[in-house]
Amino acid sequence: MARNPVFVFGSNLAGIHGGGAARWAYENRDAEWGVGFGLTGTAFAIPTKDWNIETLPLGEIEKYVRRFLKFATARADLSFQLSPIGCGHAGYKPEQIAPMFKDAPENVLLPDEFKAVLGRH
Repeated sequence: MARNPVFVFGSNLAGIHGGGAARWAYENRDAEWGVGFGLTGTAFAIPTKDWNIETLPLGEIEKYVRRFLKFATARADLSFQLSPIGCGHAGYKPEQIAPMFKDAPENVLLPDEFKAVLGRH
């Protein structure tokens, strides 16, 4: 993989990467249009919005976060630069999303907003 760390961004289930970090991932990291969850190019999409581009409930986002964390654990050969998913267009606060990443493996690099909530430096 040419670009390490992998860029992790908030997406929608339709994989329409039209704005924010998703747009950046599409333009700069080959995130695949139409893929709303998973690794494409050097980017990893975690859905924070549904097929209709409506914000997902926190419980649904957490299910996808758990799947991502399992993937990251299995791919210790890669590192993952997490953007503050859910805290842009989805409208959540870091205090609501960061706890989902409290057990993230060391190869997941947390954004400063989440580190502050989790008491990490």
